[in-house]
Amino acid sequence: MSGSVSDEDRMSKHLLRDLENLQRQILTQAGDVEDAVYKAIQSLQERDVRLAREVIANDSRIDLRENAIEEECLKILALHQPVARDLRRITTTLLINTDLERIGDLAVNIAERSVALAQHAPLEVPEKLQRMTDLTTGMLRQSLDSFVNLDSKAARRVIRLDEEVDRYNNEIIGDLVVKMKATLELIEPVLLLFSATRHLERIADHTTNIAEDVVYLVEGEIVRHRPEAIGND
Repeated sequence: MSGSVSDEDRMSKHLLRDLENLQRQILTQAGDVEDAVYKAIQSLQERDVRLAREVIANDSRIDLRENAIEEECLKILALHQPVARDLRRITTTLLINTDLERIGDLAVNIAERSVALAQHAPLEVPEKLQRMTDLTTGMLRQSLDSFVNLDSKAARRVIRLDEEVDRYNNEIIGDLVVKMKATLELIEPVLLLFSATRHLERIADHTTNIAEDVVYLVEGEIVRHRPEAIGND
């Protein structure tokens, strides 16, 4: 009958509605995780125990939302049986959801090191750690922007930055080892800073995973563990 809505059109509208709702949830999660990373690093740099405890306390909200997003993805897969681009979108959201939760956990780990470091005499944060921090938080912002904007070129640029983070990580750890050997009473606080640096490096790794997932979403190409597929544009 003229003007009637077919079952197929109705299902398509419901799928679109569910995908839009899923996008809102994952973007809310991304915002909370990014905020946790910024606050955790700030607490480390400023010896701000209150801020560190705020990051730790808010982690349960990130964990609960991870579960909700995963359940929503599975529900959409079961109800709508999407294909092609829609299927890639849901698969990518599942993968990004996992990486965001793990980044949130790593932010908590850094915040816990901040609390522990505050019990010791002030220890100068290496200048290289600030540069590594700026690079890592910039990567996180760019990877999330590339997801929102479906920009695989920007995602590829994020992936290439991971090697620079690794270089900073190795240099900082080398400097911290020298500091421990020179001043034995600094061993415990330096080890805490060492640990925080490693967690920051892991945040960059998960950020790289997000960027790789964006490339898959936009181009349908799996580039993980394939450095030759990243390109240099």
